[in-house]
Amino acid sequence: MTGDKKEQEQSFNILPHPAKSNNPADLNSEPAEHGGLQSASYNAYNAKGPHIPSHEIQQGLEKPLSSEELKARAEELNK
Repeated sequence: MTGDKKEQEQSFNILPHPAKSNNPADLNSEPAEHGGLQSASYNAYNAKGPHIPSHEIQQGLEKPLSSEELKARAEELNK
């Protein structure tokens, strides 16, 4: 019986960490074409300019509320 317990006993070993540097990105394999922390700046140079809606769309938008109207609406909703 005592021999069986000794054979079934678990053993644990300390293994070295796989990192070679303190940069977490070094642990990952090659990032996808548009993924990963290192490729984020690349996408900034390929971004489109701001979207400016056409005159018809601008005319169809409602006017923004004034500060007083927004405060009154907030008080109404917070009751």
